[in-house]
Amino acid sequence: MNPLVWHLRDRTLTIGPRPLVMGIVNVTPDSFSDGGKWFDHSTAVAHALALVEQGADVLDIGGESTRPNAEPVPLEEELRRVVPVVAEVARRTTVPISVDTMKAGVARACLEMGAAIINDVSGLRDPDMISVAQKLRAGVVVMHMRGDPQTMQQNPRYADVVTEVTNYLQERLRALGECGIPAEAACLDPGIGFGKTLAHNLELLANLDAIARLNRPVCLGVSRKGFIGKVCGRQEFDRDTGSLVVGCIAAARGTAHVLRVHAVPGTRDATALLEAIDQHRR
Repeated sequence: MNPLVWHLRDRTLTIGPRPLVMGIVNVTPDSFSDGGKWFDHSTAVAHALALVEQGADVLDIGGESTRPNAEPVPLEEELRRVVPVVAEVARRTTVPISVDTMKAGVARACLEMGAAIINDVSGLRDPDMISVAQKLRAGVVVMHMRGDPQTMQQNPRYADVVTEVTNYLQERLRALGECGIPAEAACLDPGIGFGKTLAHNLELLANLDAIARLNRPVCLGVSRKGFIGKVCGRQEFDRDTGSLVVGCIAAARGTAHVLRVHAVPGTRDATALLEAIDQHRR
């Protein structure tokens, strides 16, 4: 089978045995794990560059928390938070930058400042977002979310969560293709923790191969999430080990190709070991 490729504007990432590490930069006061820690412009830029030094393959910069019950951020405020950070980081590193946003205006401004990827937790349901991605040839992360951050955890129900999430992502690929965004530009995210119960999250993680069979890279964002706390009895700041275990299991199974994480160094070490071991497979 040919390796997966991910087209991002003026470059192509090839997915090999080692999954890519996407480092999180939350330019927010209220993100669930590190809200406020990198809210200042200079600290956000310094953190992003530190993640590059630690081995991040991609940086994911966002200015609006999408934790359950998070309050929406007005367009102008989100622009104020993220555009200067993206612009400065893009000047100082060649690592691809992803902008984590549901707003087409924010995506456009960040792409014009050097970002290469739109990471949209709403799955690019906004026609304006699709237009921005198509016109600027952005790579996209297409995620499944039931409802929105304000409503997603209000009694989420599925007849078959694996089938429904897979079918949704397959349909989004089809719709984006009809709008001029090729499948090679897309990475798929099952949306762990976005409109799912503990059981839903675990069932998706156990059966990620259903999504991987869509033949697109799978982005897995489990870092420090609530289901890890429920299983392991850990608070947000103490979930990196659990996050790493989940990511490594999925990567070793070949069902996760991009790991979106807060703790880059340990993840990079683990993925390097996965690659080294894979090279000696008989």
